[in-house]
Amino acid sequence: MRGPMAQLMQQAQRMQDDLKRAQEEIAKLEVTGQAGGGMVSVTMNGRHEVRRVAIDRKVMAEDPEMAEDLIAAAFNDAVNKVAAASQERMGAVAGGMNLPAGFKLPF
Repeated sequence: MRGPMAQLMQQAQRMQDDLKRAQEEIAKLEVTGQAGGGMVSVTMNGRHEVRRVAIDRKVMAEDPEMAEDLIAAAFNDAVNKVAAASQERMGAVAGGMNLPAGFKLPF
């Protein structure tokens, strides 16, 4: 019984290492969300920290309310891109595991 248990523990350690590595990759990831055909862009890292915001000055001068909507849409686009990239990377880690239905990573 010691053999299978030792293998299981080694597999769990490898999965934990893979998960940590994936989380580090996600944290370093940078995505750019855009709205209004690029009139507003938001660059965000995998920790959801905003690094840059670019707004076309013409939008601010001509229609400030539309600029506010575009800023919100660009932020949402960036957040969705981070979420998709995270899910993709975590899915690769979890790919070899037989997890029960509804079980999600990270724990």
